[in-house]
Amino acid sequence: MPVIGFINQKGGCGKSTAAVHYICWLKQQGRKVFLVDSDAQRTSSQWVESLQRDIPYKAIPEPDQILEELPKLMEMYEWVVVDAPAALSEATRAVVLWCDLAVIPCQPTGVDLSSASDTVRLVRQAQAIRKGQPKALMFISRAIQGTRLKGEAVQFLQQIPDVTPVPQVIHQRQIVADAYGQASSVFDLSGKAAKEASEEYDSLFKVMESAL
Repeated sequence: MPVIGFINQKGGCGKSTAAVHYICWLKQQGRKVFLVDSDAQRTSSQWVESLQRDIPYKAIPEPDQILEELPKLMEMYEWVVVDAPAALSEATRAVVLWCDLAVIPCQPTGVDLSSASDTVRLVRQAQAIRKGQPKALMFISRAIQGTRLKGEAVQFLQQIPDVTPVPQVIHQRQIVADAYGQASSVFDLSGKAAKEASEEYDSLFKVMESAL
């Protein structure tokens, strides 16, 4: 069964947020899911625990443990979602060496785009070793509506080889930031902002699913 890794060495890119919303999205469809939290901050595992949604999870920070545990989890669950560390560490390498799909969120800033290029390099190394795997997607995260940076970042993504750019942009919204504190995902919240955020994530996740 597929392993989907959310990776980026840059913190604050929306990696954990996307991972939690993805596993909630899968759970709503009745999928048998498991979350692996390899990030030292433990944001995704704490968030999933607060949801009280019967989503199994485990914090697995050590690279050797990741390499040992992921094959077992693949046999037990339909979908394994991994929130990788915010660093190009050995733990991140272990995730990339096992995942079927590497998903790279990136904020539309020069620093973040440069950092994402280093993450893409790691993915390319894994693809060379694994003869084309993992597949890789990259999307713009936490973008501000109507800004020039957003447009430039979208163009930048289209020029990166070996990584498929996702047309759907995830915009910066207070409702997304508030979801963690409310022990919810945007799928659970009401109002226009929650609906718009839900639609963006739904569009992103459908692209991810079609890539597998």
